[in-house]
Amino acid sequence: MLLQRPHAIHQIVRDDYGWPLSRLSALEGLGRSVTVTVLPLAAFATLGSKEAVTFAYFAGSFVALFATLNVGTLESWMARRWVVTLGILSLVAANLIVLTGVGALIPMAMGLVATEAAIFAVCMSLFIMDYIDRRELRRNESRRMMHNGVAWAIGPMASILLYTEVDDRLPFALAILCALAALTYFWILRMGTNPVLSTPKSKAPNPLQNIPRYFRQRYLRVAYLITLVRGTFWASFFIYAPLYTVEAGLPAWTAGGVVSAVAALLIMSPTVLWFTDQTSTRFVIMAGFILIAASLVVLGLIGEARPVGVIFWVSGAWGASWLDVLGNIPFMRTVKARERVAMTTVFSSWRETSSFAAPGLAALVLLVGPFWIFYFVVAAACLATAFAASTLPRRI
Repeated sequence: MLLQRPHAIHQIVRDDYGWPLSRLSALEGLGRSVTVTVLPLAAFATLGSKEAVTFAYFAGSFVALFATLNVGTLESWMARRWVVTLGILSLVAANLIVLTGVGALIPMAMGLVATEAAIFAVCMSLFIMDYIDRRELRRNESRRMMHNGVAWAIGPMASILLYTEVDDRLPFALAILCALAALTYFWILRMGTNPVLSTPKSKAPNPLQNIPRYFRQRYLRVAYLITLVRGTFWASFFIYAPLYTVEAGLPAWTAGGVVSAVAALLIMSPTVLWFTDQTSTRFVIMAGFILIAASLVVLGLIGEARPVGVIFWVSGAWGASWLDVLGNIPFMRTVKARERVAMTTVFSSWRETSSFAAPGLAALVLLVGPFWIFYFVVAAACLATAFAASTLPRRI
């Protein structure tokens, strides 16, 4: 059970806390969506090939993984408000690096973007796990996904239009402004009367101390696999889908259009909840992975980039959007209350592991054969995860 709280605090959490955190997530997502959409194109223009971009992302993922595994250490050194601040400033630093135009620093910028996402996700998860009732988790996550969907629908298209039609530096300047707006809003919440942001109940421990305990628990292993493979698809999408549109001979603005169209699917998250109510969380998770796998298999059969392949990138992302709404639920509902904080920092490392896995798998594929083999590898992982999800309790 959650820690006992006075009725007034329950009312604050139920009525006030979810909405501000959703808006904070949207502001953070807007800044990151602007960055991640144009970063692969900027890296491609600077480095000259898909292979070089792949290896740059692979190198940058080491930076992010190191940062995630040390969020607990950061919290032992400073209050969580400063950890959040440091994370958002990492996004600012990443965009400043790109604005310098120094190609050798591109992997560092990629790593800082992933680092910001990791730190923000860990801290947000700890706030949610501390103060959102288990019965409110699906509603809270759906609301957050809707806010993020709006941000990610606007950011990518705006950034591509600025990048291609106005000035290729403007998207990165815009991302800095959005990140600073998110940081300002966070501090407004922090300095306000809401006791949730002011007095977090938990500290994030070092996940290295809890990894063995985490992976000894079968349902937590499955929960981690679900988010890891989901994250691997999304990492692949944000790196390679924009490049795919360019290689297919489509106008550069379509890269932003595809990302924005996919992000708009998150706005439909209430329909995912309705579908879940008619079936089960487990069923929808399995269906999402099967749709991703089918889409990737078709992309692999198409082979070299063609305009029709963009349809299957979008259909795969549609399946992944279901998992964005429900993918964290197996962890949140199976983790033991006394281990919630310790296990959350281990669980949250899926983001960096997937950011590492996607370009890592692609780099291995490129060493032995054509890139389209990568689609079949990720599709196989999705099918294996769908099978693993079938072992979860139906009550999930």
